[in-house]
Amino acid sequence: MSLEEVVRKHALKNAFDHHGRAEVKAVVSKIMAEEPSARTRAKEILSLVGKVTTEVNSLDISAIHGELEEKYPELLVRVKKVQEHRLPDLKNVHGKVVMRMAPSPSGPLHIGHSRMAILNDEYVKRYGGELILRLEDTNADNIDPFAYEQIPRDLEWLGVKVTRTVIQSDRLAIYYDEARKLIGKGHMYVCHCDRESFKNSRQQGIACPHRESDPAGNLEAFDMMVAGKFSSGEAVAVLKTDMKHQNPSVRDWISFRIGKSRHPRTGENIFLFPTMNFSVAVDDHLLGLTHVIRGTDHISNTDKQSYIYSYNGWTPPEYFHYGFISIPDAIMKTSIIKQGIVSGRYKGWDDVQLHTLMAMKRRGYSPETFRRYWIESGLRVQNATFSWEIFNSMNRENVDSGAKRLFFVTSPVKIRIGGGTDMRASIPFHPEHRELGTRDYELGSDPEVFVSSDDLDSVVDGGILRLKDLCNLRRNGNSFELEQGKDISLKSVKIVQWCPADSPDFKVLRPDGSTDTGVIEPLHSSVRGISQFERYGYVRLEKGYALFLHN
Repeated sequence: MSLEEVVRKHALKNAFDHHGRAEVKAVVSKIMAEEPSARTRAKEILSLVGKVTTEVNSLDISAIHGELEEKYPELLVRVKKVQEHRLPDLKNVHGKVVMRMAPSPSGPLHIGHSRMAILNDEYVKRYGGELILRLEDTNADNIDPFAYEQIPRDLEWLGVKVTRTVIQSDRLAIYYDEARKLIGKGHMYVCHCDRESFKNSRQQGIACPHRESDPAGNLEAFDMMVAGKFSSGEAVAVLKTDMKHQNPSVRDWISFRIGKSRHPRTGENIFLFPTMNFSVAVDDHLLGLTHVIRGTDHISNTDKQSYIYSYNGWTPPEYFHYGFISIPDAIMKTSIIKQGIVSGRYKGWDDVQLHTLMAMKRRGYSPETFRRYWIESGLRVQNATFSWEIFNSMNRENVDSGAKRLFFVTSPVKIRIGGGTDMRASIPFHPEHRELGTRDYELGSDPEVFVSSDDLDSVVDGGILRLKDLCNLRRNGNSFELEQGKDISLKSVKIVQWCPADSPDFKVLRPDGSTDTGVIEPLHSSVRGISQFERYGYVRLEKGYALFLHN
């Protein structure tokens, strides 16, 4: 191997390991380690490394990967570091734990929910105990009946083991009874002020005029609310707290609102619904929660709920509040998705443009990727930004070994290979896993093949075009002749994918809503699930088309 070939080998490997950007110093270090005699030619080598690195960095990552596969497949064998990423221990654990997940069934789970589910699941697996799925459906106007069935399916796909499922709409009588107890003790009252005056008074720390009303009258008014004797806005049930609390939202907060709606799950007419903070505090105690992990956006809610624990003499669970994770370019909000489905912008909850777990499963993400990402991210108090680059890299490791390679040609142009040679191709489905077999094509004499117009345009007259795992072609105007029996230096030769002349039309749906069209090699019909379209990216094959996964 010439010195220039050694340099290019290390430049390609360094670029592949660093997302397409090789570093001169790192490549020079590798050369010096492999070729000790090169130290005497340091200046010459530095110049050569700079030139080759510039060439390599001008390639896209798929081209870099393709050249490594072609020339140095041994460099793509991944050596995994043995490193255990472990979540920190929970505080005050005394035997088994009881933890919970509490999504609203407004739609199926999305990637953000997976964090909550996996972290809770990891701790219950560590300590033993219960993991409760609590569906918080007391906001009847924001319920999608489909979610009651899909959320458990999403969790099962993630590998999250639920030991018990609780649905809040089945527990309204419990919330009413707990409210009556607090009213009887003088800790809750029924307010008849209009919404704005109550809000303004609370903001100023001024008590509502109904705050010290008689408990017996409040109990009577509360039962009238349950029975639907008041219209919406005529009354609310309020929990007494500290009217001078530094956070106005914690001051005397509303615990029950009149709703008057037919619940989409039970079909019952319900006139009074608990607010989230009331039902959550009651459930967390009665269900025996020992530990609650939730976002920092719930810190004020923890403060609000502490009053219910204090009034009842209950011991609160151990809380941990983790930082908010911003997930860029992710479509997760159920109201936006529902509008998009109705308008026809999205085909359903599993549309390739979305980031529901249904959609990400359909695209080909592995459930192990979610678990690894959130465990390695850990429990951090600081806010952070989700890294698609890291997430996709982890998923690539999970799916690559079983992802058969295929050729997909966009903007296809048919060319004839001159030279009179009877041609055939035997192409491995995977360069590192030969047990997956080969794609074998009998092409005949002077065959026609499809190549991308972009690849053709990049080859100058007289230049060489290498068809991967097939042959080298010399361009002569618009003709391409088989180049035989000559030693061709490949350092500047473009290696491209191709498809036989009988290849069918094919399309790939991308997450941005666009579609790539082209042709795909005929033996794609024998491949199921995840594939890597060479120099294009990983996809998940469906009948007649594919869904783009990632590069």
